[in-house]
Amino acid sequence: MTKKTNFGFTLRAISVTMLLSVALGALAGLKVYPEGRTNMPHNDDFTVKVRPVGANEWLDLFEYNVQVDMDRVTDASMVQFDMDSPVEVMVKKNNGNFSAVDIRPLNSGIGYIRHGNTITFTLDRPRYLSIEFDGDRLNNLHLFANPVESEVYEADAPGVMYFGPGVHRPADLPNNTLRIPSNTTVYLAPGAVVKARLLVDKAENVRIIGRGILDHPMRGIEVTDSRNVEIDGITVVNPDHYTVFGGGADGLTVRNFKSFSCKGWSDGIDLMCCRNVKIDNIFMRNSDDCIAIYNHRWHWYGGTDNVSVTNAVLWADIAHPINIGGHGDDTNPDGEVVEHVNFKDIDILEQDEDDPPYRGCMAIVVGDNNIARNITFEDVRVESIQEGMLFNLCVMFNEKYNKTPGGAIYNILFKNIGYTGYGESTSVIKGYDARHSIHNVTFDNVTVNGEKITSLSEFSTNEFISDIKFK
Repeated sequence: MTKKTNFGFTLRAISVTMLLSVALGALAGLKVYPEGRTNMPHNDDFTVKVRPVGANEWLDLFEYNVQVDMDRVTDASMVQFDMDSPVEVMVKKNNGNFSAVDIRPLNSGIGYIRHGNTITFTLDRPRYLSIEFDGDRLNNLHLFANPVESEVYEADAPGVMYFGPGVHRPADLPNNTLRIPSNTTVYLAPGAVVKARLLVDKAENVRIIGRGILDHPMRGIEVTDSRNVEIDGITVVNPDHYTVFGGGADGLTVRNFKSFSCKGWSDGIDLMCCRNVKIDNIFMRNSDDCIAIYNHRWHWYGGTDNVSVTNAVLWADIAHPINIGGHGDDTNPDGEVVEHVNFKDIDILEQDEDDPPYRGCMAIVVGDNNIARNITFEDVRVESIQEGMLFNLCVMFNEKYNKTPGGAIYNILFKNIGYTGYGESTSVIKGYDARHSIHNVTFDNVTVNGEKITSLSEFSTNEFISDIKFK
């Protein structure tokens, strides 16, 4: 039996509506999902199992097929489970032998024990990891050990839009959008697969939570002209365009979030004129910017203020892991401002960008009269740059995207930044002219392969910069 909700989707009718709101302690241990068939493509490169430390029985995980890297679109693997106490993980490589394995971010310090074509390792807490055999970063395994859900729904109800295990599509095909009204909680249960964009437009007090998947939508989640929106726990697999798009949003929270993309302009999280944004505990592997923070674009004006990004793992198969300042209001002679932006505890696994204007693991590149100020990067670890550079600070005029040069960049702090690699391009600090300059930038304990950067000799510069300090 089915019923059609007022949101235009066909859902399974469930007679009992119940919200289980329990403490984490009541969900102690390990939860694996989905149960039964997923109706998602399977990747058999690896067999992955998990069990609580000290247990005898291994629990099977479903190895999802995801696609990465638009330069050469490749099938990779992904598994998920929830944990709130130590677990042991087993990964069996099914196709050929291997010599060594990297478990990244390397900062996690996770070692492994080898048993023939299998490795085992222990996780003491939830983590988002890439497991790479013999340096293969295209056909790798992405392992997402999520925190255990503290809020679980079993059915749709007033104010609750429920998607249970199985595949859900819009009833009014070829529509690809699910509109979410104010004061709504959208719950994607473990094993739920929703093939649609979730649109929050001119709404408030919306929550999109759970452990389900948005699969191949046009965009993942779009939050426009809305307030107090929370996104927690879900995964977006291979959208055509942005994974999370914020336009004029105020009070946006994104946490425990995972994303893959492999197409042009398939950015991760893009923000246009947003305020009071918190992003925490995410894994983004995208074929464009993982996180982009802009001012005016399309319908949104007014600048960007108060954005916090913490505990993030970023992997840019092309473009930037972090990009700030490219779009703005060229008609505003004073320029729009992006400010009070803070990145802390970030692992950048990769940048690979052939086109020099779009290089920079940490890029503040302003155009269209934009001013970027009061921005901090702290405790950032960069593991690999195929093609690209560590820093790109530039006031510029990009004829492809801008109508005027940028305004200025100032009051920028890079603290406790470490890069371990070789062959990257020289980092850039360049103003546009005397009126469009860069000043008051501090590099505090920035190291490359353990050697501290102490002067501008490590950068490509011009005469339109001043007050650049090294500590």
